[in-house]
Amino acid sequence: MFARYAAAMTTPPPTAQNTAHCQHLRCLHDLAGIPTGAGKEDRVINFIKDWVRQRDNLKLTSDAAGNLTISITNAAVSGRPPIYFTAHLDHPAFVIDRIIAPAVIEASFRGGVLPAYFIGARVHLHSAASSPSPPSPGIIVQREPGELFQRCIIELDAEPAHTPNVGDLLTWALPAPLVDKEGIFHAPACDDLAAAAAALCAMDVLRQHKTPPDARILFTLAEEVGFVGAIAACKLNTIPKGAQVLALENSRAFPDSPIGAGPIVRVGDRMSTFSPALNRAVASVALKLAGEEEKKVGQVADPAAKSNFNWQRKLMPGGACEATAFCAFGYDATCICLPLGAYHNMGDLDEVQQAVARNDPEESIKATIAPEFIAVEDFHNLIDLLIAAGANLDAAEPITKRMEQLYAERSFVLEKKK
Repeated sequence: MFARYAAAMTTPPPTAQNTAHCQHLRCLHDLAGIPTGAGKEDRVINFIKDWVRQRDNLKLTSDAAGNLTISITNAAVSGRPPIYFTAHLDHPAFVIDRIIAPAVIEASFRGGVLPAYFIGARVHLHSAASSPSPPSPGIIVQREPGELFQRCIIELDAEPAHTPNVGDLLTWALPAPLVDKEGIFHAPACDDLAAAAAALCAMDVLRQHKTPPDARILFTLAEEVGFVGAIAACKLNTIPKGAQVLALENSRAFPDSPIGAGPIVRVGDRMSTFSPALNRAVASVALKLAGEEEKKVGQVADPAAKSNFNWQRKLMPGGACEATAFCAFGYDATCICLPLGAYHNMGDLDEVQQAVARNDPEESIKATIAPEFIAVEDFHNLIDLLIAAGANLDAAEPITKRMEQLYAERSFVLEKKK
């Protein structure tokens, strides 16, 4: 798998597709290595602002909660509601609550990670987003539940060059993003920055269409602490009523939803199921990309028609996503996600959960923080799906039309014999 991307990056002259793939990988690499946390998304926001400034027909706006919207200034006026790709800009991380000593701090953890992963884990303290100071390493020496967030005492290896302040960000100490020889991308924060990168890459293609569609991106804040940014966007009417919302996520992979089998058109999460008609419309676009047009009863698929596009359609109950929030506020919403390994940086999560279920002592559980990972092929297929959905989602056949066709063709079997 990796050879395809290695060739794209090293072999001149590149094809248009390989050139685009290299650009998309660069965006993924750059974005997924940026430190971020709930309410501390400034560095990612700065990246997005710079990205938009370099493209003359894109417009960036923000709502009162700080959520960002990117739109195409010369988009076609079709009379139909816009399509929104949404992704959140935060990732589980720590925020300083108290300075105990120059090299000892107390911080709350904004996100969902099992308690066994904290004690002894290495972290990085980051200075203000505007500061070029390198991160200061440290270790977690104490953890307690806290009222809303887990609270930790962190000892820094040395007194940092910059003075720590309440509100400063800390992240897990993890290596920079990389693609391994198997075509797997490893990074500190695939969730949800890989989805944000895919949205940007798809928008970059759609904006260059001769007649660009009215596709937009909503980047939300503070998803990891309860969809706070998405809820604010609903309350502020940041998304117009009637819009079709495709929430983008990274969701924990399972044996029946594996990494490398394609992006997942997500039917629902552990909290709810999503808009059926919109979910079907996205699935219809995916079927066409895959060369798998819907078959009549008894029809055998033509293997020659199958393309290189892979996708999945699953419930994905491992977590909850913003599509649930959008649906709760009356929006037509569904989710597309990338299958994710080391969910929330929890290495060997299956084994750790089994140990927790057995009530093993916390100190005996081997829980290690690790980079999250996705398949590069899945990332590229997600971009292809977003481009196709952004341009052609309204062309998907409504399920009612399909039902009427079935009835017209086959209702004769209900006729009673005289």
